[in-house]
Amino acid sequence: MKKKKKAKYSKFIVFIVIVLNALFAYKTLSVFEVTGNEPTALIAAWFAFTTGELWILAGIKKSKTKTEVKEDEI
Repeated sequence: MKKKKKAKYSKFIVFIVIVLNALFAYKTLSVFEVTGNEPTALIAAWFAFTTGELWILAGIKKSKTKTEVKEDEI
């Protein structure tokens, strides 16, 4: 049971990150259309943050998978 809840949680986080990135891109394009200026620092910071979150989530998943494999071998 716990494994299913954790899997749903990580999939939910990935889904949210994708949706937020799409909304961010839309809003950024809207700002660019109105002002003619591209907020490059904000874009870099946003995508660095979301990429970092996904890397951390992947690292957690990888370490848990390794732990489960080691427990299965014992």
